[in-house]
Order: sequence, then C-alpha cells, then structure tokens
Amino acid sequence: MRAIVRERLHEIIYEAETPAGRAFDVALLVAILLSVLVVMLDSVRWIHVRYGEWLLACEWTLTVLFTLEYVLRLYAVKRPLAYARSFFGVVDLLSIVPSYLSLFVSGTQLLMIIRSLRLLRAFRVLKLVHLLGEAHVLSAALRASRSKIMVFLGTVVIAVTIVGSMMYLIEGPEHGFTSIPRAVYWAIVTITTVGYGDIHPQTPLGQALASLAMVLGYGIIAVPTGIVSVELAEASRTRVDTRACPTCSLEGHAADARFCKSCGNPL
Repeated sequence: MRAIVRERLHEIIYEAETPAGRAFDVALLVAILLSVLVVMLDSVRWIHVRYGEWLLACEWTLTVLFTLEYVLRLYAVKRPLAYARSFFGVVDLLSIVPSYLSLFVSGTQLLMIIRSLRLLRAFRVLKLVHLLGEAHVLSAALRASRSKIMVFLGTVVIAVTIVGSMMYLIEGPEHGFTSIPRAVYWAIVTITTVGYGDIHPQTPLGQALASLAMVLGYGIIAVPTGIVSVELAEASRTRVDTRACPTCSLEGHAADARFCKSCGNPL
C-alpha cells in the first residue's frame, strides 16, 4: 500500500505529463509567484505599514504549504537524500528556511526571494520540452567548459594584477591611484569594458597603458564565448525529455534512455 501511495505521489509531484501532475505544478507555480510578490510588496514601506499583518499571514501560509510539499517530495522518491542534494532539492529547502530563521534573526525573511528560482519548473509544467532540452544543453556545456573557463579567469586575474600594478607605479596617489588594490579595481573595470570613470589616468604613459588594456578587454570578451560555443555544439547532439527518476528524482535523461544515468534504476 505504501509503495502504491509513493508511486502515485511521484506521478503527481514529479511528472508534468499527467492531468494531476500538471494541475499540481500549475498550482505550485501560482503559489511561488504569489510568495515572491508578497516578499516584494513587503519591502515597500507604506505597504508594510498598512498591510504588514496580512502579508505576514500570507507568507506563513505559503511557507507551511511549501514545507509540506518539500516533505512529500522527499517521501515520493526512494532515495530522498539524492533529491535533497540536487539543485532543485537545495533550492526547495532554501526557499522555506528563511521564514523559520526570521523567528530568530530579523530581516532574513527577505531571503525568500530565492523562491523565484523555483519558477524554472515552468519549462516542465508548460510542456516546453524543447526549451527544457535547451536548458539542459546549456547546463551541460557550462559544466564541460568549467575547467577551461577557470584557466581563462586565472589568466585574467593575473593580467589585471599586472596592469593595475603598472598603473599604480605610473600614475601614483596624486592621480587617484592610491593603492595597488584600487589600481587593480580600475584595471578590472577597464578590461571588462565597464568604464565607470571614477578614476582615470592623466599622464601620457598611463593613457597609453589604458588604451592597451581597453583593446585587450575586447579580445578577452571573445574567449569564453568561443569556449562555451564549442561545448554547446557538442552537448546539443543529445536530446533530453521531462521524465524524472522515481528513485532519485533526477531529470534531463536522453529521450531514448530506459535507466537513470545517476542511480541506474528503471525510468
């Protein structure tokens, strides 16, 4: 009997292809949108003063519902710890913790805005399978390129440190470069082409170095784009669907997969 109940709960909570599952997920999205709206409205002073008690009641009602939903999600899978450690498992937990934490630390309830991340479930709920597939492709490409990007970022850190240190020696405190960290800050702003303009070189040599940093910045922007593009082309060859593993709740399996790629149990 327990196995039947768990299977039925899994179908309703994790699958969006059945009428019950679709209705549950649509109701969940409405509740998430409402909870995010409550947090946003509560941050407006005059609304908080006039309707604070109503918003607080609404907030706690939604928190209790989300807590119940989280417990049911854990119960509906055979390996609840696997779900709890997944991306959505962590997000679901973090979306309810701030409310309980606010009982001891004032102001932490504003962290509930993290519930907006749960709106990513809309790709499944609205049966936007092609968008879900693209999301998994992008995720896979970013994971595959993370080592290259880390090397690239390390190179950028070294470059801005060198450029900033040189600018500090050239311009000095009299032109606003009061320390090497502040000069490195200027180098980061310049190389990333942000250009706040709060400090800038005034000597010819400093301006020449700044020009070099600006040109270097345009070249740097193109590097991660190329890295991710290659991995995107590789990841896009694999199609995914919306099925969730009944054991560990993992999604993003290949369209023709018969077993979970994480725990090996049948889909």
